[in-house]
Amino acid sequence: MTDRLLLRNAVPPAASADGESWSGPAWVPTRALGRAVLLTGLLLLLGVALGRVDLVLLAAPFAIGAAVGLRRMPRSAPELTISADEEHVVEGGHVDASVTVSNPDVIGYDLVVLRTRHSPWLKLEQADRPFAITVPRDGWYSVELPGEANRWGRQDVGPAAARVAACGGLLACRPVIVEGRGVRVYPVTEPFNATEAMPAAAGLVGNHRSRRPGEGGELAGVRPFAPGDRLRRIDWRVSLRTRDLHVASTLSDRDAEVVLLLDVLGEVGRSGGVTGSASVLDTTVRASAAIAEHYLQRGDRVSLLEYGAGARRLRPATGRRQYLTVLEWLLDVRPDPVEVDEDDYQNVFGVHHLSSDALVMVLTPLVDPRSADMLAQLTQSGRYVVAVDTLPADATVTGGGQWTPLATRLWRMERENVLGRLREHGVPVVAWAGAGSLDLVLRDVSRLAAIPRGR
Repeated sequence: MTDRLLLRNAVPPAASADGESWSGPAWVPTRALGRAVLLTGLLLLLGVALGRVDLVLLAAPFAIGAAVGLRRMPRSAPELTISADEEHVVEGGHVDASVTVSNPDVIGYDLVVLRTRHSPWLKLEQADRPFAITVPRDGWYSVELPGEANRWGRQDVGPAAARVAACGGLLACRPVIVEGRGVRVYPVTEPFNATEAMPAAAGLVGNHRSRRPGEGGELAGVRPFAPGDRLRRIDWRVSLRTRDLHVASTLSDRDAEVVLLLDVLGEVGRSGGVTGSASVLDTTVRASAAIAEHYLQRGDRVSLLEYGAGARRLRPATGRRQYLTVLEWLLDVRPDPVEVDEDDYQNVFGVHHLSSDALVMVLTPLVDPRSADMLAQLTQSGRYVVAVDTLPADATVTGGGQWTPLATRLWRMERENVLGRLREHGVPVVAWAGAGSLDLVLRDVSRLAAIPRGR
């Protein structure tokens, strides 16, 4: 998102650094009033000095017109408000925004020049031109700005500024500026449906079959009745045949924890919005929303963690509330490169933040060497790791001039070597391609998880 720009350099700020606020807009004379006063005074001075009555009569219309125009002067400043959608807006969805100018005074505004800015990712109709309107006394006028949201994130409608003229153009109000209104645009959820089982289930209840006995729907076998067994678990067919009570034992249905680790060390590619090309952050955010939605609908616990200087973290939870929290958390994803030494950052990030039974999905472009080191460290610690490649297929090296194609080829070859070394160390790497793109990798991870771990 671009930085917010002021509409006029001479506009005073809303508040000073020491906490003292500006006194507010005030009505000031315009150049038209100055010219009328100057012309009237000059004609009267010449008429008296030269003894000419015609010059005095010529100055009378100017003096009478200014007096009539200023017979009722405005006492209060106009009010400017911005309204925007508060509902959930998804990329490519419709946005309703408006700017309203209110006149609390007893005289009407002859002319109101209204102008507003907005985020470049919001395509608002007629928002790039100024509006010239009139507002009656004790009334208001609203300018509608419908449009579409082209990219996820917290997009702004505003700031907006209005300049008002009254009393026949003899008085003008200082520019009234209002801060922008934020619109939350959520990422488009790409279709994702992983049919393979989770490598490990650690919770108490859920939809995944566990290897531990307990209450569930998966039959584990039939065993003799023991104190504490429930009567509804008695298998009467086996009990009548053996003349001893037997119960059906089951495997517990348990949930799993999925950790989405977002690599935000840098941004690669150019974002073209929902209908254009996707950058690394676009793919990362949209894939994270899709994966989180899938596992939360299955009753699993999902948490998010950033691999960057800020190391933001979202605690694991389940349910629809967690899904909405995930979407809000993803709106603040930004490139966050690490400027400290690698050893210092590893002490901050450490693998102790991740559960030993969690499925860690690392969404990374694998451009920074520290990302590959992080994946190797997670694998060596015994975590179930899946690396999701988010690098655009058309990513190239920039700034190489005539050597750009050759530099891009060498960079691609070096990156393939990194991917090969990661696979040799047991880190599965798969490119994100929407629905079913992770099934094969998750199946292999589940098979490896079924093998007893050595001490």
